[in-house]
Amino acid sequence: MNWRINFSKNSLKFLSKNNFDEDLVVNKIKLTILKFRGGGASIDIKKLSGEWEGFYRIRSGKLRIIVEFQFEQSRVHIEEIDWRGNAYK
Repeated sequence: MNWRINFSKNSLKFLSKNNFDEDLVVNKIKLTILKFRGGGASIDIKKLSGEWEGFYRIRSGKLRIIVEFQFEQSRVHIEEIDWRGNAYK
């Protein structure tokens, strides 16, 4: 099953500003999907609550990726990518 990955305007802006490649984020998303399917992927993911309810946080060093998974439609929406202290604002 192929997953469709959408980036928000802010997340693409962060990637270009900090010279990161989209493949870095896509690889983290693939590992997360593998973990959800029961695979032995080693990735730090947490379900968020409050204002970010329905989203997940993927931690990669000091980088935070806030993602919404739509499992029924096999879609991923990357809402926010930012450094540790700024991602939740």
